[in-house]
Amino acid sequence: MKSVPGRVLVGIGATMALAMTAACGGQGTDGGGSDSKKPSAKTTPAAQEGLKPLTEAQLTKAAVTKADVKGYRVGNTPDDEIPEVSVPAKPASCQALADMFLLGTEPDAKARVSRSLTSLKATDGTVLRIGLLAHEEPDAKKVVADLRAQSGTCDSYEHTDYQYTGVKPAKAPALGDEAVSYTMTSDIEGTKIPVTYTVVRSGSTLAVFFAMSVLGGKAPEVPAGVVEAQVAKIEKAV
Repeated sequence: MKSVPGRVLVGIGATMALAMTAACGGQGTDGGGSDSKKPSAKTTPAAQEGLKPLTEAQLTKAAVTKADVKGYRVGNTPDDEIPEVSVPAKPASCQALADMFLLGTEPDAKARVSRSLTSLKATDGTVLRIGLLAHEEPDAKKVVADLRAQSGTCDSYEHTDYQYTGVKPAKAPALGDEAVSYTMTSDIEGTKIPVTYTVVRSGSTLAVFFAMSVLGGKAPEVPAGVVEAQVAKIEKAV
């Protein structure tokens, strides 16, 4: 029986296959449902002040649909691909980066919603995923600070028996209250996959954008139009 991280990788493999189909001109239907995952919450001293987190229902309403990002297939991310677990990273100083692979944070989010996007036009084999994470505002700030620090000091790490190398800070968009971006290369069963992360904080909500190139090459770009559309919906919800 596969572990949770193992099932996640299988799920991502299926998403990669979907992207390859789209890259060859395949069309598909849009998933506009409200599947989401609400992890257990941890209360921290910092959580006693600042903006309150959005509810799961508010996150679901704020998630982009095909009407917001034309030219993309938008589907729900299965719950077992954003599990309520934190798998230790080696070294531990890279833990925040490793957790983000499963849309995990420390402190835990109060609620999470995730969507998978596949371009119906692009032929570069890029897979996109968006995660919306509801936090107390001080906790959201801490998550961004940890990602910013670790993306600048953590060159490589091991997580769920896979290697992640070449971690580098990247230019973040001037959106929300603050943002952080970084790139790396995932080595999953011998396949090297360039990955780019962008995390935008709007108040107490984090919008996580994850892009991976199934065809290899350089780190993929997170489409600016997708980021802008998602952040705008979050700010409207707030």
